[in-house]
Amino acid sequence: MLTLPEKILFILLLAGSLYYAYTGFRRVYLAIRRGRPEDRFDRLSARIGRALWLTLTQQTVFKKRPLVSLLHAFVFYGFVYYLLVNLVDLVEGFFPLHARGGLWNPFNLVADLLTAAILVGILGLMVRRYLAAPQDFTWNPQVPLHERVRQGIPRDSAIVGAFITFHVGSRLLSKAATLAQSEPDPFQPVASLLAGGLAGLSPTALTFMEHFFWWGALGSILLFLPYFPRSKHIHLMMAPINLTFRSEKPGALLPLDLEKEESFGAEKLEDLSWKRLLDAYACIMCNRCQEVCPAYTTGKALSPAAILISERYELNDILPDFAAGKESPRPLMDFALNEEALWACTTCMACVEVCPVGNEQMLHILDVRRAKVLMEGAFPQELQNAFRGMERSGNPWGIGQDKRLDWAEGLAVPTVAEKPNPEVLYWVGCAPSYDPRAQKIARSMVAILNAAGVDWAVLGKREKCTGDAARRAGNEYLFFQLATENVETLNAVAPKTIVTTCPHCFHTLANEYRAYGGEYRVVHHTEFIAELLRSGRLKVSEETRRVVFHDPCYLGRHNGVYEAPRVVLKGVGLALTEPPRNREGSFCCGAGGAQFWKEEEPGAMRVSENRYRELKATGAEVIATGCPFCMAMMNVEVAQDQAPPEVLDVAELVARGLKA
Repeated sequence: MLTLPEKILFILLLAGSLYYAYTGFRRVYLAIRRGRPEDRFDRLSARIGRALWLTLTQQTVFKKRPLVSLLHAFVFYGFVYYLLVNLVDLVEGFFPLHARGGLWNPFNLVADLLTAAILVGILGLMVRRYLAAPQDFTWNPQVPLHERVRQGIPRDSAIVGAFITFHVGSRLLSKAATLAQSEPDPFQPVASLLAGGLAGLSPTALTFMEHFFWWGALGSILLFLPYFPRSKHIHLMMAPINLTFRSEKPGALLPLDLEKEESFGAEKLEDLSWKRLLDAYACIMCNRCQEVCPAYTTGKALSPAAILISERYELNDILPDFAAGKESPRPLMDFALNEEALWACTTCMACVEVCPVGNEQMLHILDVRRAKVLMEGAFPQELQNAFRGMERSGNPWGIGQDKRLDWAEGLAVPTVAEKPNPEVLYWVGCAPSYDPRAQKIARSMVAILNAAGVDWAVLGKREKCTGDAARRAGNEYLFFQLATENVETLNAVAPKTIVTTCPHCFHTLANEYRAYGGEYRVVHHTEFIAELLRSGRLKVSEETRRVVFHDPCYLGRHNGVYEAPRVVLKGVGLALTEPPRNREGSFCCGAGGAQFWKEEEPGAMRVSENRYRELKATGAEVIATGCPFCMAMMNVEVAQDQAPPEVLDVAELVARGLKA
């Protein structure tokens, strides 16, 4: 037990520590509150329950790097339990409590084992960071970074690691010194083992050690607390909060109020929503998002991790003024990203999918794109043609609307004008309407729909681009124009089911048109074909060939459709193989985020080349796609390959095997 002077000193230090920690946390809270309003409070109890479950099970952490995740789990579970351990140790220091024997045995056993686990975990993580030094903790030279990041992260990690090691190590040594003065405790095996090495010390030395390391364990907390709000360790608190408020579908963008708002997108920190600012504080700086980013993987300037980390360092630098409501001194483009990084994003959402703390890095990028396009009129010149085509002709190719149905020449394709109330509305999409190669997908769908006896029709010349590329490029005005026109058309038709061959159309119609009054049942063509096969309405027998399926980002990660295309491919007799990166871990083709309509940023290779090499390496005879844009990107690579596999849409493979 502490002496009276020690108790007084501890209380004084505690008061000072809590004051400075409160000041720091309050500033962080006020800084986050400065973000633009965003409603994330629906179903709050369910959100909290989900966040607690994900946090306590560490599911999101174990998505990648299993060994590192295990070490992190040792530290995490140990620190959760240490909330109770530190409280008991504090009470022991102030009151005549001896937490040993009887009901204390289970408590001590868990505390002892978790103490060892924390030390193993933190020392393992420190060895990895500073001795193994993997590429996880580096950035290629093209990546823009806040000027303090490269030196700041190693220093911050060292401080946090040293605190955890000293805090937990001191607690272990204090307990060992206590046991060395009595007898080993089978419920404290690690401390008892250490106590054996202290047996030769004098009672005075052991008493001193017990007191010194008690202070080391709890005193180190008092010293660390004021630094806590500035450190990466703040993710311990912010991650569960961030997981609570993460979006169910981060890729389903929310509309801007084009009439009421005076500015759009994010030019400075205060222009970001409060959730984006929370992202910056929740970031654990693990760089997992960078590891899966197709732009970064292919040597480009974009690192999703660098954006959030740079935002965090800038916030820490200006925190007192920013929390007080003062304007931030410089735009995001000066410290968090540059033009190359901004326009390299394919919006594949791999960064969001892999993030263990619920960050939505992709949305930070799209906020800045909106500001660039809507406030400055600044965007890659190649996008001008796509924007103009969507605005004037209803499609990014800029081909006349009167040619929208030319793909169906020679086929029996009913329109809603001829069949006003079809069971299924086939939303063809721009690529299958105008691109010669993608038109074969649409023609295959006609064969499938007719063979299955489906009551269907198309909009024909009334169909326009959904506006996906415009929105991902930041042109919200153009998206609004296209969305409102399409919703008006669709609501007049009132389709029971919409089937589309393009995942981008699928995503936009199903998720984003709701904000404009468009509530529809939308299914991807692979889902619809799977339904037809299951119901027996479609009879197919394909030649048995080895096929590899490339998961489209907007079908898979954005909407969770993974099984349907595989069910179809297996159902028609094909031998399905998987690439190393598949399903939620699939690698982007490089076309999303309006990339298809502009030149790719410079890097070590094209995104499509990286993916094509992986798919070809499976030895498959056919690369199966479920997106016309994925097909187009794969065909770019096929054209440069002397012995390429065939690239076919799932619908084409099904149509080839149709039985009369």
